[in-house]
Amino acid sequence: MKKALLALADGTVFEGRALGYTGEALGEVVFNTAMTGYQEVLTDPSYKGQIITMTCPHIGNYGVTPEDIESQKVWAEGFVVMEASRLASNWRSKECIQDYLTKAKLVAIEGLDTRALTRHLREKGSQQAVITHLSADRESAVKKAKQAPSILGRDLVAEVTSKRSYEWDKGSGEWMPDVVLGPARSERRKPWRVVAYDFGVKENILRRLVDVGCHVTVVPASTSAAEVQALKPDGVFLSNGPGDPEGVPYAMEAVRALIGRYPIFGICLGHQIIGLALGLKTYKLKFGHHGSNHPVLDIRTRKVEITSQNHNFAVQGPTLIGDVPERPVTIETALGKVSITHLSLNDQSIEGLVCLDQPVFSVQYHPEASPGPHDSAYLFEEFVQLMEKHHG
Repeated sequence: MKKALLALADGTVFEGRALGYTGEALGEVVFNTAMTGYQEVLTDPSYKGQIITMTCPHIGNYGVTPEDIESQKVWAEGFVVMEASRLASNWRSKECIQDYLTKAKLVAIEGLDTRALTRHLREKGSQQAVITHLSADRESAVKKAKQAPSILGRDLVAEVTSKRSYEWDKGSGEWMPDVVLGPARSERRKPWRVVAYDFGVKENILRRLVDVGCHVTVVPASTSAAEVQALKPDGVFLSNGPGDPEGVPYAMEAVRALIGRYPIFGICLGHQIIGLALGLKTYKLKFGHHGSNHPVLDIRTRKVEITSQNHNFAVQGPTLIGDVPERPVTIETALGKVSITHLSLNDQSIEGLVCLDQPVFSVQYHPEASPGPHDSAYLFEEFVQLMEKHHG
């Protein structure tokens, strides 16, 4: 099999075997700790600009299934695995991971020590990198990695958002267990009109909104507050998305104008944009949170949720959050008081906010899962309850 290189901007080079589409790929290399869900990860628009390293040593064991995609294409810039299986044991599978990567024109590499790479990224931080099948010249590969564009300040959202508005009415279907859907399965409720900003939205988010009784209109990231108001929604949803939240100031301005007018629920990048709109700051994490096994504490209830996460940036909180507080921390912002409701148990970064003076709340993680556990599915019900309370 053809040799390939993964070169990092700090000069570190890993040698492996070519996988997927033949060529070169540039991006910020990160690691994902999920054991499964590689197909959902690859099609998550939040991974635009990133080369994904899977820490699970065997990838592709259960093949590729059309029903498991989270958008209409692969968005990751590159893919790094220890071993990619050409054989799949799954009655739903339609093709192997190698064929899928090739068709998606995704440059990948296998056969390198992903544990060593992960330890290196944890120590040195995520950084720009190149995967190349075209050259064995290590110095040239490192030079290309150093010249790769940073994600800091870049508007990656503009590259993944929808070009026009559209309606979404598909729910999860009968395969979703009642324990996750809660009352949504049996109750016929008022269809809440929700405008969902597409900053790189995953389809399972839209399905979960429909599950809890929402009629969803998806709008491009550049949609103004006035255009949203013209749609007369009952609530506004802010989706996940790639890159630096400070790279999309137009989204922050629109959200700031909408706060106080409608109930708002934000996930991941949507959470960060709410933070910026409130006057808080964001910062880049050393190596980000990527995986489906991240523990988060709901400070209000003291319950721990195992969550799915994918973000390189976080909302900056007060310096007093070094240890887990006994109760939610309240901070003053430009638009009123905000309560910090959720914290990461890995690094104490902020994972959830609730506005005390406005009908607004957000979480940094992914309650819709896909992949990952459904511990946080209740948040979609809380959004409906917030709309019910606001509209009386």
